[in-house]
Amino acid sequence: MSRPSSQRDFALQIVERLHQAGYEAMWAGGCVRDQLLGLVPKDYDIATNARPAEIQALFGKRKTLAIGAAFGVIGILAGRGREPVEVATFRSDGAYLDGRHPQSVVFTTAEQDAQRRDFTINGLFYDPLADEVIDYVNGQADLAAGIIRAIGNPRDRFAEDKLRMLRAVRFATTFNFEIEVETLAAIRQMAAEVTVVSAERIGAELERILIHPRRSVGVQLLEQSGLLRPLLPELTSYGEDNPHAWHEILDVLDRLDTENLSTALAALLHKVCNPHQVAACARRFRWTNKQIELSVWLVRTLEMVSEAVSLPWPQLQRVLVHEGANELIRLGTAVFGAKDAGVQHCIAKLALPESQLNPPPLLNGDDLVSHGLEPGPHFASLLTAVRDAQLESRITNVDQAWALIQKLKP
Repeated sequence: MSRPSSQRDFALQIVERLHQAGYEAMWAGGCVRDQLLGLVPKDYDIATNARPAEIQALFGKRKTLAIGAAFGVIGILAGRGREPVEVATFRSDGAYLDGRHPQSVVFTTAEQDAQRRDFTINGLFYDPLADEVIDYVNGQADLAAGIIRAIGNPRDRFAEDKLRMLRAVRFATTFNFEIEVETLAAIRQMAAEVTVVSAERIGAELERILIHPRRSVGVQLLEQSGLLRPLLPELTSYGEDNPHAWHEILDVLDRLDTENLSTALAALLHKVCNPHQVAACARRFRWTNKQIELSVWLVRTLEMVSEAVSLPWPQLQRVLVHEGANELIRLGTAVFGAKDAGVQHCIAKLALPESQLNPPPLLNGDDLVSHGLEPGPHFASLLTAVRDAQLESRITNVDQAWALIQKLKP
C-alpha cells in the first residue's frame, strides 16, 4: 500500500508531465474533496484532456495499465509496492442500461466531465501546479454547508448508477452532512431499484457505514431514505411493529465502540434475528465466512455476558478464550451497559494472567490413545470432564487427571 505522501508526490509528477506535454491535467473527485475537508486523501485520481493512447504514449506502455481504456481510464504504474494512479480523459457518458455502466463515452471538456459525476462535493477539480480549485458544480459551497447534493437531476444520476443512492447515505454518515431535499426525495422514490446493484458493491458500502462511529445515524438515514426496506427487510418490519425497540437498537449502535463489521452487524440484528438469520443476512452481501461466523457466534453468545456471574467457570472460560471475546465484550457493553455486573465480571476474568485464564490442558486425545483407550465418541466427554475439573481447580496435575479418567471411563 502506498503511503499517502508518496502517492501525492507521484500524482503531482504525473500532472507536471502532462502539462509539460501540452495537456490539461488536474486532480479530480474524492481526493479534492478530502483535501478541502482537511483530510488526507487515500488515493489520487487525475483528469485530463489527453486521450488514452496519448497517455500511454507519453508514459510508455510498460509503465501504464489499460484499466478501462474504452472509458478513458489508464493506470500509471508507480513501482513495486505502490498503487497505480488512475488518469482519466475528460468525458461525458452515454446511456446507462444496466444501472451501473455507460454503454459508451464521448471525450469532452472538464466542465462537461464534472456534470457526469454523482455529487457536487465529488465534482471538483484541483490544479496542484496553480494551487487552484476548479468548480463547475458549486461543490465548494456544498462542502462548506455540509450538504450531499446530486449534480443536475438526482433521478438521472441515480438512474445511471443505483449504488449512488447508498453512497449518498455513506457520505452523509462519514462526513456528518445532510442529504439535500430533492436528492433525498429521489432516493425515496427509487430506493427499491437498489437491488439491481451487485451484492458485493452493496456490501462494501454497507460495511463502510456500519464500521463508522456514526453508524446509528447511517442506519437511520437508510430507514429515512427508504433503502432499509430492500436491503434489510428484517429490520424494517421489526421497526414498524416495535418503534421503542427500534430506538433501542439505534442506541446500541450509538454506544458500540468498534470498527469490526461482525460486531456491528450483531449489534444491528441481535434483537431481530436468530443466528441462522444473521448468517443469511451476511451472506446476502457476500461478506466473508470469517465475518459471518463471528457475527453468528456473537449473537448466539451475547446473553452469556449478562449471565456471566452465575455461569460455571468452565462454561464462561470457553467463551472468554474465543478469538472473538473482546468483540463480545464490546457488544455486551453496548447492549447491557458498561456497569452491568456480567460485563464487569467478564472484563475482570479477561484480565487474569494467561496461566489462570487459559492454562494448557492436562490431557488430549493422543494421550488417551497412548494409554490404551479405544478412540470413540466418549473421548470428548472424558476430556471435557478433565478440563472442567482443571479449570475449577479440583485437579492440578496429570496424575490427578488420569485418576479422574479411571473413574469416568466406560
